[in-house]
Amino acid sequence: MNTIGTLFRLTTFGESHGEAIGGVIDGCPSGVPLDFAKIEHDLHRRQGAPSQGATARRETNHVEWLSGLLDGVTLGTPIAFIVRNTDARTSDYQALQSCYRPGHADFTYEHRFGLRDWRGGGRASARETVSRVIAGSVARQLLQQKAIAITSEVALPKMDAIDDSYGGIVECTIAGVPAGVGTPVFARLNALLAAAMMSIPSAIGFEMGCGFSSTQMTGRQFADAWQCETFPQQPCSSNHCGGVQGGISNGMPIVFRVAFHPVVTQPGGMECIDCNGRLHSIVIGGRHDRSHVPRTAVIVESMAALILADALIQQGLI
Repeated sequence: MNTIGTLFRLTTFGESHGEAIGGVIDGCPSGVPLDFAKIEHDLHRRQGAPSQGATARRETNHVEWLSGLLDGVTLGTPIAFIVRNTDARTSDYQALQSCYRPGHADFTYEHRFGLRDWRGGGRASARETVSRVIAGSVARQLLQQKAIAITSEVALPKMDAIDDSYGGIVECTIAGVPAGVGTPVFARLNALLAAAMMSIPSAIGFEMGCGFSSTQMTGRQFADAWQCETFPQQPCSSNHCGGVQGGISNGMPIVFRVAFHPVVTQPGGMECIDCNGRLHSIVIGGRHDRSHVPRTAVIVESMAALILADALIQQGLI
């Protein structure tokens, strides 16, 4: 599946070292003036800086808008866009044509499809998330019309003077979502958020509100007591459930956390294996993050915006 959403849908295409990355947004309402500076800002956040542990690959990330806009205003038709890859170095990955890196998608992709794009990881590369950030920025501008704001914070482990990669946690808060957004059973709002977040490369865990720590609480401690003075705008005195009850928003801020594992492709020699089960010590080329978590925050926000925009459009709230 390369598409997310029911009415507000994003389909992405392209590979890390292909000609371009791109996407098609379908279901965006007409008459929405887009702020392209905000989209550019979000792309800049996603790119990060080498001083923050980001890759030295420096793409221009210039967006070419192909359809769906007139003078910067949405037409209600599919919005197609591409971002051309200009700084790929395919030769860096030559040694991986016949070997699988540990912890990466090389082995699983080849077993699923019978072949794989070894150039920078192909579709498994986080380069694909450029399209998510662009579409998420469009969705965020829809949500801003409803005074819904999405923010995030990053928590990184203390890793002093270590020549290795590391992961971390992104905590996301969605403020301004009214009560009643979402559906019960299989399309719960928290379930949709979980699926969206776990689709981000390197995502390894998800929790809402108190999450796993709630297992150490009693039922009386966990239940969010009603707050009469601010009911129903802010109905509870605490937010242990993370703003979603029974799969439907309750008017409190929606709060969740996404855990990301460390980057598994390391500079220097790695023990890779070929299709015959033979180990090879390969010096991996390419340019990789030491930590991708700081620049993952905007991807988390973008995926949240896509889920919320789709949910609100389905209920006629946008």
